[in-house]
Amino acid sequence: MQDTPETPAPQPATAYRPTDRTVPTRSADRASYDKDLVHAILDEGYVCHLGFVRDGAPVALPTLYARVGERLYVHGSTGSRPLRMTGAADPGLPVCLTVTHVDALVLARSAFHHSINYRSVVVHGTAHDVTDPEEKRAALDALVDHVVAGRSADSRPADKKELAATAVIRLDLDEVSAKLRTGGVNDEPEDLALPHWAGLLPLRKGYDAPVADPDLAPGTAVPDYLARR
Repeated sequence: MQDTPETPAPQPATAYRPTDRTVPTRSADRASYDKDLVHAILDEGYVCHLGFVRDGAPVALPTLYARVGERLYVHGSTGSRPLRMTGAADPGLPVCLTVTHVDALVLARSAFHHSINYRSVVVHGTAHDVTDPEEKRAALDALVDHVVAGRSADSRPADKKELAATAVIRLDLDEVSAKLRTGGVNDEPEDLALPHWAGLLPLRKGYDAPVADPDLAPGTAVPDYLARR
C-alpha cells in the first residue's frame, strides 16, 4: 500500500519551519523541528554525511563538522572535489547533510518488526566557501573543539601553509528536521506468545582511557578535559 504524507503537528516558536523536503512521507509523527533537539543531536555527533550531485550523479561523503549557532561548518582538503565545487559554484553548492545516532537495537519476535531506536537530523541548503580569514580560523577551532571540547586551546594553531591547504564550507541551519524512534518492541498481538526473545539492546557511546603517543615530550600529562571523561 502506498504511503501518503502526514501533516506534522503544530511546532513551537523555537522550531524550524517545515518544508516539502523536511516533512517525511512515512512516520511523520517521529519528525521534530524543535531547535533544541536538533542542536543536541548535532552537538553529540562526530561525523556527518554530506550529499551533493557530481556529474549528474548523487554522492555522499563522510566528514567532520561543527555547529556554531545556526550554522554548520565542514572542512576538508582544498583538493577535495566537494570543496572545490563549493568554491567554484555561484551562489554555492546545493547539499544535503545528515547526522544519525543509533541508540538501541530493537529485537522483535517477528523479523518484520525488528528495528532500531535512533535520532537523526537532515539539513537541506546551499553550502558556501568560507573565505574570511577570521571566520575560517574560528570555524577550524570549532571543528577541533567539537571532537574534544577545549582541544583547540591545547594544540598548535594551523600556520599559513596549513590554512592554505584547508578549505571550510558553511551551511546555514534553515531547512532542517529531526526524526527519532524511541520505545520498545511493536510486535503483533498474535505473536506475543511466540517463544522468541524480544527487547532492546541499548548501545553506549564514549571513549576509553587515553593512550599516550610514545613520542610525547617528557612530563606531558593527560589534560583534565580527557582525564575527566
